[in-house]
This record gives sequence, C-alpha cells and structure tokens, in this order.
Amino acid sequence: QVQLVESGGGLVQAGGSLRLSCAASGRTFSSYAMGWFRQAPGKEREFVAAISQSGGSTRYEDSVKGRFTISRDNAKNTVYLQMNSLKPEDTAVYYCAVDSQRYLSTRYSDDYDYWGQGTQVTVSS
Repeated sequence: QVQLVESGGGLVQAGGSLRLSCAASGRTFSSYAMGWFRQAPGKEREFVAAISQSGGSTRYEDSVKGRFTISRDNAKNTVYLQMNSLKPEDTAVYYCAVDSQRYLSTRYSDDYDYWGQGTQVTVSS
C-alpha cells in the first residue's frame, strides 16, 4: 500500500506559476513510475504528465508541453509538477498517482495503482 499526499495548490492569476508536490510513503518509491492527472468540474480526469522510475524519461499532455515540468527526488520520496504560464483552463483538482508496473507511466488512468486525494489549482483571468 502506498499513500500519496499532494500539496502546493492554490489561487494564482493567469500567467503565474505554482509548484505541486506529492509525497509518497514507503521505501520503494524509486521503483515506481509516477504521473499527474487533473479533473476540472464537469469533466473527466485527464492526463497531465508522467515520469519514469529514475526520472530520466518524461511525457506530457500536448496542452501543457513547454509550460509544465515534472520531476522527482527519490531521496525525498517526492514528485513535483512545476507549472508556469498558467491559464484559466488549467483550473482543476490535480492528482498524483503511482504506476507500479511500468518504467514510464502511460496516459491512461486505469494503469495507475494508487492515487492521492488531490489539490485544487485555480487560475483567475
């Protein structure tokens, strides 16, 4: 069992930045691929970014490429999502998730095993 706790969400103006953190329990964090998803009101949960076990490989949803950066610190059992040039359409609850099966996570939520409780990000225009 893995527990994930997200933090760093909040209210920011368009064009601003936020850094989300996701702290994981357990001693095997470095063996997990990780992902970030988001869900806006009335919409389905969507993939944002993923990072490999070592942190050497990443993938992003097209709408966030060049603005968001996923990273991880295996010594701290933490994965991050740096979000720059935020837009109102980035407003959502952001979730981190564990993929215990793959080196680099996919964009499909069904491939993830554990989820955090989410953190709200609101971008005002």
